[in-house]
Amino acid sequence: MIKPNGRGFTRVINAAKCSIEGLGYAYRHEEAFRMELGICAVLIPLSFWLAESPSEFLTLVLPLMAILVVECINSAIEAGIDRISTDIHPLSKQAKDLGSAAVFLTMLITGICWLSVLFF
Repeated sequence: MIKPNGRGFTRVINAAKCSIEGLGYAYRHEEAFRMELGICAVLIPLSFWLAESPSEFLTLVLPLMAILVVECINSAIEAGIDRISTDIHPLSKQAKDLGSAAVFLTMLITGICWLSVLFF
């Protein structure tokens, strides 16, 4: 069976192009992604200054990046639900609320990581 995105290194290149398109879409159309990216643009450089070790740096930066990852997944869930139907349905609400909860929990984890580096 022939894969639609090619094989071998061509597949990797095509997957990277799709990923870049997805990031561009998130930036252009998802306000929450833009806000979180703006926060990362401030906090990631700040983490270079605040971190006293490579492990502290990773403790500050990786959760910030995780927020962006989870926001992309949340947006994908919302798009998939809306593609199926824009009708109000309890399962659609549940899926969207769970995606939102995942973003919230990732933000909570990020806050805990930052507090642990700053105060402990």
